[in-house]
Amino acid sequence: MREKLLIGRLIDTGSPVHQLDPRAKLTAMLLYAVMVVAARTWPALLCLTAFSVLIMVLTRIPIGTYLKAAKPLRFLMLFILIVQCLAVKGGSVLITIGSWHLDMAGLQAGLYAVARMALLVSFTALLTFTTSPGQLNQGLEGMLKPFERIGISAERLSLMTGIALRFIPAILDEAQTILKAQASRGADLRELPWKDKGRMLMSLLVPVTVGAFRRAEDLTASMESRGYRIGAPRSRYRPLIWSMADTWFVGAFAIMCLTMIWIGIY
Repeated sequence: MREKLLIGRLIDTGSPVHQLDPRAKLTAMLLYAVMVVAARTWPALLCLTAFSVLIMVLTRIPIGTYLKAAKPLRFLMLFILIVQCLAVKGGSVLITIGSWHLDMAGLQAGLYAVARMALLVSFTALLTFTTSPGQLNQGLEGMLKPFERIGISAERLSLMTGIALRFIPAILDEAQTILKAQASRGADLRELPWKDKGRMLMSLLVPVTVGAFRRAEDLTASMESRGYRIGAPRSRYRPLIWSMADTWFVGAFAIMCLTMIWIGIY
């Protein structure tokens, strides 16, 4: 189960993107989200796709790995496609089934929505593919520092994010252990019908939830025993250093973002 989840896993290839400051990559991901929203035409979407592929190639991670990151959401994408085909009307009629007919406008809207979602999910996986959880946590804290003036604790939010990222693989491992224990007792998930599979997966919620709370209590006790306190002054083993490469990286995303907005307007 854990092997199938790619988002949240570091794939270290030693590429230039891996060496960038995590704050630069977080800023770039925010700009990319704006690009996806601003890309409202097919030429803009094709331009964004080419830019995305170029950045993916620079990470030296196979493009197929990014596509696999969006695979868990394939049923959601299919649902979005169906809803758009049913809701949007206009253009020539492609298929007629009884009183329902599929229009060209509905198909284009569905394909467009799916393409935007696939781009967003696949490309944002680059953040976790090229950044360790510790660096991501440190970069998030650095970006949230200015918000402390209005009462938002950057350290608290970054700590919550870091713990969540580290708990995901641990919870998946525990769920896989429970599934193997059930399979050893004859309840093999692969051989059951869909209805029984749903019931078995629902039965996982209780032990997995209890295990998550147990891990949280152990982690709290461990942190308290080591004297960890929110807001206490502490140094960094590896301080973040913003370089010229980070500026160029964010600048490329900013220029592309302005391009998407310009194409969308004109």
